[in-house]
Amino acid sequence: MYTVYFLKVGFGMKGVESNEQNKGIMYAFSAYLLWGVLPLYWKLLDTISAIEILAHRIVWSFLFVFAIILITKKGKQLKQQLGSLIHRKKVLLGIVISSLLVTSNWFIFIWAVNSNHIIETSLGYYINPLVSVLLGVLVLKERLSFWQTVSFALAGIGVLILTFQYGSFPWVSITLALSFGLYGLVKKMANLDSLIGLMLETMIITPFALYFLISIQAKGNGTFLNTSVDQQLLLVGAGVATALPLLWFAQGARRIPLSMVGILQYIAPTISLMIGVFLFNEEFTKTHLITFIFIWSALVIYSFSKTKLMVALQPKIGKKRSISA
Repeated sequence: MYTVYFLKVGFGMKGVESNEQNKGIMYAFSAYLLWGVLPLYWKLLDTISAIEILAHRIVWSFLFVFAIILITKKGKQLKQQLGSLIHRKKVLLGIVISSLLVTSNWFIFIWAVNSNHIIETSLGYYINPLVSVLLGVLVLKERLSFWQTVSFALAGIGVLILTFQYGSFPWVSITLALSFGLYGLVKKMANLDSLIGLMLETMIITPFALYFLISIQAKGNGTFLNTSVDQQLLLVGAGVATALPLLWFAQGARRIPLSMVGILQYIAPTISLMIGVFLFNEEFTKTHLITFIFIWSALVIYSFSKTKLMVALQPKIGKKRSISA
């Protein structure tokens, strides 16, 4: 509750909508908290291949979301959306693309966590907000302020330092940031209800995941029927662990300012970073520290780029015009 109080004070939130705002903060906070500790969940399944975990995650997510739709009586809305997709080819294409993007994001994340790259996943989700805004500039023709441009430059320098120091591109971090950033962009352009959208995305990819699971089980390589009940329950629970934070996030985003959502989203990668460093003893070098300092600085500048103080400090670029003779 202290978290709710301080966030409300910081953002000047008060009045008759206080109860709804409290709910919004708790929903969003819970979503990012669960996303932050999710590496611990996948670590419990690290004896199973990432591709098999992914397939189970897809299938059980589909079934869990379908159950939620039945409980919330959104079946009619789902039926209407399915019927309209025949005539809305761009939306259908968007759903297919978003399905592929979120599937690749899930796979890379699971593989990275179980291959001891939790710190790189954390870096990826720190970069993600900046990637999302950059996509907005490139695709939606949104404009950046001076300080927002500075934040992108700092983030770019941080990534370059890590790349040159290790002699290899931080592909895990960048791929996670790009795939989720593009996923958000496609979702925004498709403009579907979050629950219905997730249902359609998982529905498209579920037949392939189910075919894969049946195939490996038939060949005797599947894990589900040959493992302990605990592991089976964890694989089934992967659907809940996937869908629940997405639903919480959707509920929270409806009730609180976007600026507050922007601050709360740093909870998840911060928790993941702490898990990687302190629980699993992943290597965190001086180069990592320098890179994260650049990224954190970029995020602070971006988060406060539209405040009165930062606007006042912004250089008057392009304001003066030369007088032609």
